[in-house]
Amino acid sequence: MNRKQEQSRGIGFCGLLAVAFIVLRLCGVIGWSWVWVLAPIWGPVALILILSVLYAALDGMDKKRGA
Repeated sequence: MNRKQEQSRGIGFCGLLAVAFIVLRLCGVIGWSWVWVLAPIWGPVALILILSVLYAALDGMDKKRGA
């Protein structure tokens, strides 16, 4: 019988950074806005979306020029 193995990669760097920022914010060490405290969670997703939009725009411009 061949079973699919599940792998747990752990929390990762961005998750660990987010937990650290949340703890620091709740303890009053940093006075950042919650938007910036949670940036390690939404930041990578936003970066991927921005890069995807830029790629699509540049690709569309190349196709429009006939390259």
